[in-house]
Amino acid sequence: METIDVVEKGIKEELSQIGYEVYSFKYLPKVKTLEIVVDRDSDINLDDITEVSNKISAYLDEHDFTDSPYTLDVSSLGVEKPIKLEKLDNYVGKFINIHLSNPYKGENTLEGTLENCDENMVIISFKNKTRTIKAEINRKDIDRARLAIKF
Repeated sequence: METIDVVEKGIKEELSQIGYEVYSFKYLPKVKTLEIVVDRDSDINLDDITEVSNKISAYLDEHDFTDSPYTLDVSSLGVEKPIKLEKLDNYVGKFINIHLSNPYKGENTLEGTLENCDENMVIISFKNKTRTIKAEINRKDIDRARLAIKF
């Protein structure tokens, strides 16, 4: 039998080989559930979750960390997942929401399409009533970012 820390490390290694990272890993002994939240730069659909679940299940079949039965719960961050600021350039062309520490024309939050991104500046186009505005934002002024749903 292995410790939960050894199992977590092994699962992270297995998933990194197929392009995923473990965002969250929790064993909840009271409800006997192993919760694993995965992420990657591209979208994750139900077939992807099935593939990841099967990979994790196969690993867990060979590496026990408990004698008790438990439920494996694998999920993704969802459609409005947070974006690591250092990976912002991977989301050019995507509809995002950014929160600013230094407001742009009085706005702390902008939601629109990420048009361009480099190490210093970000260009986001967003609607203001009937006009489309392209805002150049200093990258250091962005507190946090997430994907957004366009309605």
